[in-house]
Amino acid sequence: MARKCYLFTSESVSEGHPDKVCDRISDAVLDAFLCQEDMARVACETFVTKDRVIIGGEVGLSSDTKTKKTIASVDEIARTCVRAIGYEQDGFHWKTMEVQNYLHKQSAHIAQGVDRNGAGDQGIMFGYAVNETPELMPAPIQYSHDILRNLADARHAGHTPQLGPDAKSQLTVKYVDGKPVGVKSVVLSTQHLDDRMTSDDVRAVVDPYIRNTLPDGWISNATEWHINPTGRFVIGGPAGDAGLTGRKIVVDTYGGAAPHGGGAFSGKDPTKVDRSAAYAARYLAKNIVASGMAERCTIQLSYAIGVARPLSVYADTHGTGKVESAAIENAVGKVMDLTPCGIIEKLGLRRPMYQRTAAYGHFGRKPDADGGFSWEQTDLAAVLKNSV
Repeated sequence: MARKCYLFTSESVSEGHPDKVCDRISDAVLDAFLCQEDMARVACETFVTKDRVIIGGEVGLSSDTKTKKTIASVDEIARTCVRAIGYEQDGFHWKTMEVQNYLHKQSAHIAQGVDRNGAGDQGIMFGYAVNETPELMPAPIQYSHDILRNLADARHAGHTPQLGPDAKSQLTVKYVDGKPVGVKSVVLSTQHLDDRMTSDDVRAVVDPYIRNTLPDGWISNATEWHINPTGRFVIGGPAGDAGLTGRKIVVDTYGGAAPHGGGAFSGKDPTKVDRSAAYAARYLAKNIVASGMAERCTIQLSYAIGVARPLSVYADTHGTGKVESAAIENAVGKVMDLTPCGIIEKLGLRRPMYQRTAAYGHFGRKPDADGGFSWEQTDLAAVLKNSV
């Protein structure tokens, strides 16, 4: 029997966290190639450290000339990303950092399986949804993201000039009768540009943004606050800690509230099922919950490289379902083509829309008018309900 009263914690990191700087650059490279051709193949990895950005991986367009030309634009892409995040400091500045570019043409051996419309790799992918928030996301991760996004918006708008780009948040949420009701503890560490600021000074800046983000009544006199608990945090970003693409996969998904298949998202074109099938699984799980068939749902999909159709489809409603999980599994295959090509077509994944996914989670976001975050739509809810 599922526990009804417990504490659960999730964390998020800001766009200026070193790992997220890498995710953004990798996804910006992907977008650049998709701007050239919607069939572009990209597997891009980024590493950052003090004064340096290193980019490598495999890419492919229909002509070698176009591929080389787009590869040559990567230096500018990286600098544009770092400038947009806000890094203009000693140790990491968009103008003076060194960019090393090791992108090369995609291996023909990898391409051959995908060219037959098969999956770009083997693996397992999970999607999850729960009716704890309007976004149908677990509350701890959703509000951890929202706190940092709101602080970043304030920084970019010039409202918090004391703060730097690098930050982390963490919420411990109290559950009663299986529902989130309040916050036991708030942890926030944020870079600040004035080395005279104390932890109390930083709290005075961030406190209203945290309170305005969380639901009414979730913060009480018993809530524990840990704001910059180690003291000063002036040296931030890659000047203080190295970063790498794909190291924040739990932050990117459900904050530990649901399983993760292990594959990262950023820098991968949609033929890589690590990304596209995880989006499809979220899309299905969200629509199942939105339809009222369950309060909570996990979907697992599995694939083999070069094979188009999923090897398995698994659904679990965690005791909250109004229909049998087996019926949901059958319905899923009826309402959506879960081959890589089918997923890409249904969700419109060949558009240059990935840089915006690199921070504050790939899920729980509002669908954009241009097709971004299409997997967050609930247009399949009625169809699914009528198919069981």
